[in-house]
Amino acid sequence: MNFQQLRIIHETVRQNYNLTEAANALFTSQSGVSKHIKDLEDELGVELFVRKGKRLLGLTDPGKELVKIVERILLDAKNVKRLAEQFSNRDQGRLTIATTHTQARYALPSVVTQFKKAFPNVHLILHQSSPDEIVSMLLDGVADIGIATEALESVVELASFPYYSWHHAVIVPPGHPLEAAQPLTLDAIAEFPVITYHEGFTGRAGIDEVFAKAGILLDIAMSALDADVIKTYVELGLGVGIVASMAFNPGRDTQLHLLDSSHLFEKNTTNISVRRGHYLRGYAYRFMELCLPSLTEAAIRSGVRPEADVELNG
Repeated sequence: MNFQQLRIIHETVRQNYNLTEAANALFTSQSGVSKHIKDLEDELGVELFVRKGKRLLGLTDPGKELVKIVERILLDAKNVKRLAEQFSNRDQGRLTIATTHTQARYALPSVVTQFKKAFPNVHLILHQSSPDEIVSMLLDGVADIGIATEALESVVELASFPYYSWHHAVIVPPGHPLEAAQPLTLDAIAEFPVITYHEGFTGRAGIDEVFAKAGILLDIAMSALDADVIKTYVELGLGVGIVASMAFNPGRDTQLHLLDSSHLFEKNTTNISVRRGHYLRGYAYRFMELCLPSLTEAAIRSGVRPEADVELNG
């Protein structure tokens, strides 16, 4: 058994059992991938993959158990390298934050500013993605830290910590009829076309749920991935906007009015997440502490340590 075989097993599963794609990802040949898999199966004395002819369809029961071990081994191999880098170049390296546009644009600027002042030699990467993509990046080790409202908290392989809470808010152009609605109601909002987030982004499911529970059919005229686009089209008079409250800046958004609507929508919580067992450099802990002072290194380590892993087989 060798590391190349383990990498091949991992990549084959990651590429949905497509040997050609696995070979391309590992810069080797398909025949080489097949041989490594067969050699490992012969050495272990069990079949790891369900086959139909030469095609792989899935994992056998032994294969499912082995993949869990392989992922831990490969993760620890990466951790060894990170550990060495931590002590050889304590304040240099790379930190990848996977987050949504809303968080990158409105929640993180002050944190990033403080971080870069403290660690000028760390290459900070803000990777803007969908919540599901953020989960994949964390699990694959591409990202060190994930920040989003959706998807993260439900993934057992991730340790998630509440960052901050927020509500949705209604925005309209000056002089809009909704400004006279006191208090603002869901029925009043539903009388107008609505521009809000795309499904799966920035609490959109919560917006839909609130109106559905009230038995109100909402006219979604447009949807977008980020608040800046939503605000642009609300300014043009194409609809009423529903955005995250922190996305409204009175100093900048002078062509819009924010309506008091916190009583209409449920609270949302944005989470900071890391993969359990993933070795974090010292500056990664510092970044999270800058986000929220209570997220000390000790608090994070208690949730990230390998012993906290939940066994998927019970």
